[in-house]
Amino acid sequence: MDVAVGLVGFGLGGSVFHAPLIRVTKGLRLKSVVTSRAAQVSGIPGAAAVSRLEDVLADPEIGLVVVTTPSGLHFDQARTSLMAGKHVVVDKPIALAAGEAQALITLAHERGLLLSVFQNRRWDGDYTAVKQAIRSGELGDVYHFEAHFDRFQIEVRERWKERPGPGSGILYDLGSHLVDQALDLLGMPEAVTADVFAQRPGAAVDDYFHLTLHYGRKRALLHASTVTAEPGPRFTAHGDRGSLFTYGMDWQENALKHGKLPGTPGWGEGEASPRGEIFGTDGTRKEMEIPPGTYQAFYAGIADSLGHGAAPPVNPAEAHNALMVIEAALLSAQERRTVELGASAG
Repeated sequence: MDVAVGLVGFGLGGSVFHAPLIRVTKGLRLKSVVTSRAAQVSGIPGAAAVSRLEDVLADPEIGLVVVTTPSGLHFDQARTSLMAGKHVVVDKPIALAAGEAQALITLAHERGLLLSVFQNRRWDGDYTAVKQAIRSGELGDVYHFEAHFDRFQIEVRERWKERPGPGSGILYDLGSHLVDQALDLLGMPEAVTADVFAQRPGAAVDDYFHLTLHYGRKRALLHASTVTAEPGPRFTAHGDRGSLFTYGMDWQENALKHGKLPGTPGWGEGEASPRGEIFGTDGTRKEMEIPPGTYQAFYAGIADSLGHGAAPPVNPAEAHNALMVIEAALLSAQERRTVELGASAG
């Protein structure tokens, strides 16, 4: 029998990403959406708009709560849902501090409940191709990894992510993706050196970051800017057997914004689909094979966890570790120094 889902929040994340992906997932059924935009929910078969989280928690049929509200609300809403006996998926970041993340992990374990974090960009087509190239040993021992999330948005927009408040700013937003990818590839770094600040005229929160993650003699550079008119490589990696470069962004976000669903013809493909090249130290050069992205794999993994006891697609301990890196980056930028990292979660 399908697990009924309550979706908390129906902004960009809830309406463009979560609701469509839940709808196409076998084993899940979107039943309730907490939102003031009831008219938009009316177009989703079988789903009803409700006004409060409490309405979802009081519904005994709902087994999974998906939290996709502004980041400053994630911890309290996830904790309240776990306390009510619901399984929980939280949009990234899971919370605003590693201590909060650990509290949620402990609570979920004590209650025997699923807790996972929506890190959809692990399923970007270009990232999966980069991961395969590195894991296969094609580049040899990789000494340098670099990831960019650059955009051109010179005007400061009127939205919560660009206003002062808990969890606002580009580091918690886009940085959560890049840090997660780096930790997924390379594990926990020993230290972090970071530059994080508001760069655009009129910006009230950070809209630029440049993070260096230290791994002994190896480095990972994570960068995001809102004043990049023509982005360079999206991913770069250099090893003792070769180098790779990718260009362009995964097309799934645009596909979802245009109302397309996974499984439809041409899903995740576009005119500007990512491309990449690998250069060998032996003089060889080849195009990278970049597959279509598979955001739907996240909720398929959630359904498998709930239905068959499989491990969650994103371990919440990994989200805890990512917050350790983000906290260290903020401290590094504030104090203008390299910050050593302590023990990570298992």
